[in-house]
Amino acid sequence: MTPTSRHTDREILRLAVPAFLALVAEPLFLLSDAVIVGHLGTAQLAGLGIAGAILQTLVGLCVFLAYGTTASVARHLGAGNVRAALTQGIDGCWLAVLIGAVVTLVGVVFARPLVELFGAGSAVSDQGTAYLSVAIFGTIPLLLMLAATGVLRGLQDTRTPLWVAIGGNVANIVLNVVLVYGLDLGIAGSALGSVIAQVASAGVLVAVVAKAARREHAPLTPDRAGIIAAAVTGIPLVLRTLTLRACLLVGTYAVTIAGRDAEIDLATHQIAITLWTFLAFALDALAIAAQAITGRALGAGDVESTRRLTRRMVQWGWGAGIASGVLLAAASPLLGPLFSPDPDVQRLLVPVLLVAALGQPIAGVVFVLDGVLIGAGDGRYLAWAGLAVLAIYTPIALLAAAGPGGLVPVWVAMAAVFMGARFVLLTRRARGDAWLVTGSLASRP
Repeated sequence: MTPTSRHTDREILRLAVPAFLALVAEPLFLLSDAVIVGHLGTAQLAGLGIAGAILQTLVGLCVFLAYGTTASVARHLGAGNVRAALTQGIDGCWLAVLIGAVVTLVGVVFARPLVELFGAGSAVSDQGTAYLSVAIFGTIPLLLMLAATGVLRGLQDTRTPLWVAIGGNVANIVLNVVLVYGLDLGIAGSALGSVIAQVASAGVLVAVVAKAARREHAPLTPDRAGIIAAAVTGIPLVLRTLTLRACLLVGTYAVTIAGRDAEIDLATHQIAITLWTFLAFALDALAIAAQAITGRALGAGDVESTRRLTRRMVQWGWGAGIASGVLLAAASPLLGPLFSPDPDVQRLLVPVLLVAALGQPIAGVVFVLDGVLIGAGDGRYLAWAGLAVLAIYTPIALLAAAGPGGLVPVWVAMAAVFMGARFVLLTRRARGDAWLVTGSLASRP
C-alpha cells in the first residue's frame, strides 16, 4: 500500500467510522419500534410496516437536505469560505422547517387513506393509521436533523451526529417501553416515543450548527433567496430519491399481492426491509465519507485526488458489502424470534434474508458511487438514472409477485434488478469525466 493510499484510508476512516455508527443508530428508531410492536401482535407489526413505508417515503424524499447540503458545504469549505458554507447550511435548515410543515399537514389529513391504499385489511389498516397519525408530527424535527447533519458532515464533522444519534436512540427505546407497556398506549405509544426523541435530537443538532454560524458571523435569520436556491438545487436529488422510494413502495405493494396470506407476508417483509435498511445505512457510511471528501476535493479543484478517492472507495464498497452479506446470511436463522413470535413469519424470513445477503456486495458499490456523485453535485444524472431503474424494476417486481413463489421472488427482483440496474448505471457514469466539475459551485450546462 502506497503512502497516498494509507492517507486516503485514514481520511475515509476518520469520516466513515463515526458516520457508520450514527447511520446504524438512525434505523434503530424503526428497529426498536419493530421489536417492541412485533410483540404486540402480527397485525400491529404489519401495520407498522405500512406506516413505516409511508413515513420513510415522505421523509426520505427530503434526504437532499442532508446529502445536497453536505456536498455544497464541503465545496465551500474546500474553496476556503467557511462563512458561505454555514450560510448555505442555515438556509437548508429553514427549508427543512417549511417542507416539514407541509408534509406534516398532508400526513395528518391523509393518514388513513394513505394506509388503506395498500389494501391490507381493516385490522392492519387500523394499526397503521394509529401509528402514522402520531409519528407524522416528528417530520419537522426529522428534517431538521437531516439538514443540520448535512451541514456538520460538510464541515467534515461526523462525530457530533454520532453522539446525538446514540442519545436519541437510547431515549427512543426507553420511551417506547414506558409508553407501550408501562402506560399501555399500544402502537401509538411507540410512535409518540419516537417523536419525543426526534424533537430532542433535532434541538441539539440545530444548536451546534447555530453556534458555529455565530462564530463565523453567518446569518441565522431566514433568507428568501437562499432558501429558494437551496430548494432549486435539491430538485434533482428529490426526483432521484422519489424514484428510489417508489421502487421500495412497488416492492411493498408487490408483497401484498404475492401470496395467499398478506398479513404473514407483510409482517415478514417489514422485518426484512427493516434489516435491509439497517445494512444499507451501515454501507452508506462510506457514501457519507465520499460525499464530504469528494465535495471538498472538487471545491479545491483537485480532480486527481477525486479519482483516487473514487477508486479506493469502490474497493471499500466491495469489501463492506461482502462482509455484511456474510453476517446477514449467518444470522438469518436467529433473527426471526427477535421480531415476531409467529412461527410462519420466522420460517419465511430465512430465505428472504438469504436473498438479501446475496445482494449486499453489489449494494456496497452502489452506495459508494451514489455518494461520490452526490458529493460531486451530479444530481441531474442521478435523477435520470433513478427514473430508468424504476421503469425497469416495476414490471419485473409485479411479474415476480404474480408467480407461484410468493414473497421470495419479490425479494429476488429487488436484489437482482433494483440494485443491479443501479450498479450498471452508476459504474458507467463514474468511468466518465462529466461529473468532475470543480469550484465552489457544481454548475452544469
